[in-house]
Amino acid sequence: MPPSAPSAAMVGRDAELAEVRRLFDVVRDGVPAALLVEGEAGIGKSRLLREFGGDIAQQADVHVGWCLDLGASRTPYGPLTGILRSIVARMGVERVRESVGVGADALGMLLPELASAPTDRERTSPERLRDAIASLIEAASERAPQVLVVEDLHWADESTLAILSFLLRALSRGRVLLLITCRTDDVRRGDAVSRFIGEATRSRLLERLTLARLDHDAVRELAEQITGQPISATALERMQDRAEGVPFFIEEIAGCSNGPLPDSLRDLLLARFDRLGDDARHVVQVVSGAERPLSHPLVVLLADLPELRLEDALREATRTGILVVVDEDYRFRHALLREAVHDDLLPGERARLHRAYAETLEAHCADTESGDDAALAYHWQLAQDDRRALIAAARAMRHAKARYAFASAARFGELVLELWPQVPDAADAAATERLELLLLLGSILRNAGDGDRALAVANLALDELDPSTVDPRQHARLLRNKALYLVNLGRLGAIPLLQQALAIAEAHLDDDVFRAELLNHLASRRMISGDRAEAIRLADEAERAAVRADSTDQLSVAANVRGGSLAHLGDVEAGVREYERARELAVGSNAEMRYRVNYSDLLTLLGRYREAVEVAEEGLRRARELRVERTTGSIMTQNMIVPLLELGEIERVEEMLARDFMQGTLRVFRMYMSMTRVRVLAWRGRPAEAAEVLKEWLPAFHETGGSERQIWYDRVMMTVAVAESAGDLRGALDTILEMLHDEQPALLHQRRLLLEGAALIAELRAEGADVQEDADSVRAAWVAQPAQLQGDAWSTILDALLDPRPDAVDAGLRSADGEDVPVAFRVVLRLEKARMLVHDGDRAAATHLLAEAAAIAESLGHARLQGAVARFAADAGLRPAAGSASDSRSEVDPLTARERQVLELIAEGLSNRQIGERLFISVKTVSVHVSAVLRKLGVSTRTEAALIQQNPTFSAARQPAVVP
Repeated sequence: MPPSAPSAAMVGRDAELAEVRRLFDVVRDGVPAALLVEGEAGIGKSRLLREFGGDIAQQADVHVGWCLDLGASRTPYGPLTGILRSIVARMGVERVRESVGVGADALGMLLPELASAPTDRERTSPERLRDAIASLIEAASERAPQVLVVEDLHWADESTLAILSFLLRALSRGRVLLLITCRTDDVRRGDAVSRFIGEATRSRLLERLTLARLDHDAVRELAEQITGQPISATALERMQDRAEGVPFFIEEIAGCSNGPLPDSLRDLLLARFDRLGDDARHVVQVVSGAERPLSHPLVVLLADLPELRLEDALREATRTGILVVVDEDYRFRHALLREAVHDDLLPGERARLHRAYAETLEAHCADTESGDDAALAYHWQLAQDDRRALIAAARAMRHAKARYAFASAARFGELVLELWPQVPDAADAAATERLELLLLLGSILRNAGDGDRALAVANLALDELDPSTVDPRQHARLLRNKALYLVNLGRLGAIPLLQQALAIAEAHLDDDVFRAELLNHLASRRMISGDRAEAIRLADEAERAAVRADSTDQLSVAANVRGGSLAHLGDVEAGVREYERARELAVGSNAEMRYRVNYSDLLTLLGRYREAVEVAEEGLRRARELRVERTTGSIMTQNMIVPLLELGEIERVEEMLARDFMQGTLRVFRMYMSMTRVRVLAWRGRPAEAAEVLKEWLPAFHETGGSERQIWYDRVMMTVAVAESAGDLRGALDTILEMLHDEQPALLHQRRLLLEGAALIAELRAEGADVQEDADSVRAAWVAQPAQLQGDAWSTILDALLDPRPDAVDAGLRSADGEDVPVAFRVVLRLEKARMLVHDGDRAAATHLLAEAAAIAESLGHARLQGAVARFAADAGLRPAAGSASDSRSEVDPLTARERQVLELIAEGLSNRQIGERLFISVKTVSVHVSAVLRKLGVSTRTEAALIQQNPTFSAARQPAVVP
């Protein structure tokens, strides 16, 4: 027989190998990359990566993990466990614990060797597990480039896909190359793998490399390598007709070169198998039942042959190239061979084989990876033993849930439901009643991010229960869960369900903690819907129940809701005091993070942008300590992005949006992020793209806005931003005026929109429109606000724009240049003042002011304002006087806000990597900013830049800079 394929040199893949090496070169510079190597079965995906791995073995750590063919019973985190274990083996346990800190407890759920004691679920979370995985990979990349190879993505479980999706977004720094192989003919449109690939590709997180079939020359070269002799033109043509350029089939045909070619590809794949002796055929059939490599002891147990006969059979199977030995385990040389042999079994043979597997695994492999419940569920299903399959699936569901593999747990839970009618004693077999199973499955689906299926399961459970006999706690929990599922989906109907759950709890349960939780949920929904007085009443009641139960976290939540409600009613001082109470009372991380999210949001609405950023940044630091920076911290990131945008830090905002960790989070959080994306696109002058995002999300905003007032206001904000960016100022203003006619309670969210309305009125007035009635409407809405919200800088600006008297505009301009005012109004007020100066004939002063406005608009990257300033200058016939533009620009910081931050950190002596960690950006991005800083300051070294930062009068030539 010819040698098996791996011993032949790879042919026809020079360009593809060069592409993988190119990405590796990028990675070595500290920029993570990911590549999907895709193609049909047998095209050479794994061979390409093995070749690459061999080439760079001395330059990087290469870790390989396999997705397993377990049908619907896929093992949670299939390939990731092997990859992580390989990383730990390279780094050492102690180094890993030091690198991931508290995250070691979470990693211990997948790698028990990292945990000094069994992992306590109370001390960890799904977020901490995901963050710990990313932190481990980044730590490993500091010692050497890391090449992570995930084989056979087409068999990946949903939990693996979720982690991979997270890692593609989370790994923003470090020498990490993720390589994934996928058999394209096994990916079905709309399935989880297809969605993962589509989303990652659209987000430009994953490059794709499709392997084509080999051409005539490559086929000849490969065949002659395998046969060791020249191939005739006729033989080559026959080989091409049958193999069609697929390397694996060429190898198999070359192996039949001394005999007639099989008629079909199936026969071709079985040609080597058919030539085996009886014992070798039996052993190969036994191995075909395995979803993973088999150890020798397992083969001994399953094959049931005398030792010498078994050894001879294994030697024959490996010598012919059907089986190979990898790390002391037996596996098929190619998955196609295993599938062909397994499919060739008769139904009865297949069922007996898998029963033998299941019985052997249960008897000899308990508590090992080979004997996990996912594998048992798979084998008992194929053995057609519904009861034992149900038992294994129920255990696999609980095991996956315990490891936060919620998507996999959901799959097993649904398998239990599917098998339930076929098993007479299903409740005993599953060790749970059906209603409890539905309750658990709904929660698992919600945590897996599948809100629609979670809601469907909750509806099924509520339809099946008998209110007169059901356990009241179960009933109340189902109602509460359904309410939360509706909230997560942004749908109506949560409040009546929570009221019903509360009524059951008060009538039948002596549980003040549960009662306080339900009351807080109700209070929160009332606040969000705009019924602030009722929210306060419910929060007060929740606090009384929490006091009785001594639950400080529920006390914190009650203070949180009360604080927000008071602030929206206009008692800002009392609201802030309540938020301080919420912070002091928060013991658990959930209550603490909830305080930081909600309080930073309130500060943003009040225009206290810098405080909002500080609270959110502190929340991110705390999230980092808890090892949930990239998960729970991502929600905090959104609360940073909005005030940063108002402060004009557009580049930082864009960097944070690029690291979007919200893909797998609840829809309502993705809606918030989408609103910001629309505003950023509008800011940058990309109205078509902004309109496209708005169109995609508008139905969801309309639906959710019916129950959540803040989402209703976000829809208004998006619509205004898109209209402004497209030049439809009248349409933007009409949207704001329509908001004022809404009969629902007004929240703090309207303040920023009223301010925007004033700016639109000023610009429309300058175009000659009659906007007096519009101005009166906006002013009336402004003065209708509570007294605590009057008389601030925003009021001064609004007055200047609605009634542009010289003294009012001057006061507005001073306010716009102050703290905690949207920076865009620095341009808006300068433009308004310039109009007045032109009207009064002072064209020189107007020219100077316009130059300032242009410089600010340019530094902000605000396309619409840049256009507005340029148009007015052109219409008024103004051109910058000699020296005026440059002089005004000299008064404006030449550095962007982000570059100024980088300069400050350079002055602190931080390296690029440290700056990246401080600002949550990649090392490559830091390098770009550093280069820009040096160029704009006219210096060549970081030391000179630091001196300028510390002493602005110091120049690169070490002479005092010219100061006007």
